[in-house]
Amino acid sequence: MRGGSDCLRATLSAEGLSAKEGLLLWCQRKTAPYKEVNVQDFSVSWSNGLALCALIHCHRPDLIDYDKLNKVSGFFSSHVPRVTSTQSDRHENTRLAFQVAADHLGIPQLLEVEDLCDSDRPDERSVMTYIASFFHAFSTMDQAETVSRRVEKFAELMHYFMHWPKFRISGEQADSLAHTRTPRGNLQLLRRINKRRSVLGSQERQDVTTLFGNIQTKLRTYGLREYVPPLGLALSDIDNAWNELLDSEAKRSRSINAQIRQIKESLRKQFAYLANDFSQRLHGVSLDLASVEGPLEGQQEQVGKIQLRVPGLADALACVAKAEKDCTEANVEENDYTVFTWQDLDFELELVTQAIAKKISFIDNQARISISSRRSSNMSNLTPAQLEQFESTFRYFDRDETNTLILSEFSAALASLGIIYSDEDLVYIYDQLVQDYGAVTFEAFINLLVDITEDQTSPEQLRESFRGIAGDKPFVTELDMKLAQLPLSATEYLREVLPSSKNEVGEPEYDYETWLHDVFT
Repeated sequence: MRGGSDCLRATLSAEGLSAKEGLLLWCQRKTAPYKEVNVQDFSVSWSNGLALCALIHCHRPDLIDYDKLNKVSGFFSSHVPRVTSTQSDRHENTRLAFQVAADHLGIPQLLEVEDLCDSDRPDERSVMTYIASFFHAFSTMDQAETVSRRVEKFAELMHYFMHWPKFRISGEQADSLAHTRTPRGNLQLLRRINKRRSVLGSQERQDVTTLFGNIQTKLRTYGLREYVPPLGLALSDIDNAWNELLDSEAKRSRSINAQIRQIKESLRKQFAYLANDFSQRLHGVSLDLASVEGPLEGQQEQVGKIQLRVPGLADALACVAKAEKDCTEANVEENDYTVFTWQDLDFELELVTQAIAKKISFIDNQARISISSRRSSNMSNLTPAQLEQFESTFRYFDRDETNTLILSEFSAALASLGIIYSDEDLVYIYDQLVQDYGAVTFEAFINLLVDITEDQTSPEQLRESFRGIAGDKPFVTELDMKLAQLPLSATEYLREVLPSSKNEVGEPEYDYETWLHDVFT
């Protein structure tokens, strides 16, 4: 340990435990922004040098480049063992902090590098004494900065005090400020200048009056001749000049207020023009969208052209937003020229945009229905009413209006149509549609239902139909066909063509599996 620290140690001893806690709190607050530093005591918390470097960097970032330091890990608690870190890193950081403190801050090196870095538990009082040197140094620095700020503020005040008449603004200057593109800020500046000039002028006049009275009192006290001011500089002359100035200021204030009212009125009209024009354009788009008709191909083209107008509306709405911002900055609240706000128009634009998207989706779906309808009319007796039912079902379960169905929506849609599958079969069908179409789109859904409901004569569909009549038995009985309400002619035909055998009670059992195999091979 180096000498020269006895005085500081004695000071800390005299101040007691509260001084130690206060110094620790000061260190914690100053190093809080540094995530690698966690000051909990005056011992192991300082053993890797980072806390010292952070303390210096917090007050004098020009002395240490903290980001380039070798960051070392470690727990800074006397109750938790430290994590082993590179010894050279700790030494290097600590040595840098000692050197910078001595060379630039005038803080003597009271400790050796080894005292902090190589000790299992550095001496608490020695470390606290050394850290106290930083506290005193930086406190002096803070006080100097405070004094500098006070002097700067006083100098500024004196500048206005000594030269306040020069800040008188002519009518032309006020007009120029009033007609700038940011009226609120410049007019507020103008008012602040006038107010400061008025306050300082009143203070100066009062000081002159007080000083004049004190001088006359002293002259009378010493029996001397009273002081007579030069012509035009008597207190009454000063009062008259001051009253004339106040009258001039009142006129100038009325002129400024009139210009402010004109500016506000201009801002109201500008916003109203933009907002009303935007509303009319938006209404025109809505009317055009509602008027779309004709063949599907023509409707698609019409809606596509309408959709191209949306970006221009978005640009126009941005101009409305800027005009509303100008009104807000100028404290313009009411507007008799329009009933709209930017929020209203933004909401209306969102509704129109959604309506266009829905119209496009509807037309696309109708085109797919048309294709499916033509396909079904060629292959079965599937009716347009069935296709309409399929479409309305899809729309109902497409909750998020993405024109696709997720698995749960797909299952519910089929169930509402009376089509029930096992979970395994349902997942298989869903995955197959996703594989074929990329998702369960409206087209995929319609085509699936067409396939399900069409009266095809494929072996698979006929086999499924027979199984339904037979109750999943590999054969049907006359009772099964009767319960299925098959026409008598159909029943008689099946009895003739289906291979049969008798069961134990002598009733015929008709083998539809063998018959279907023979028919389609």
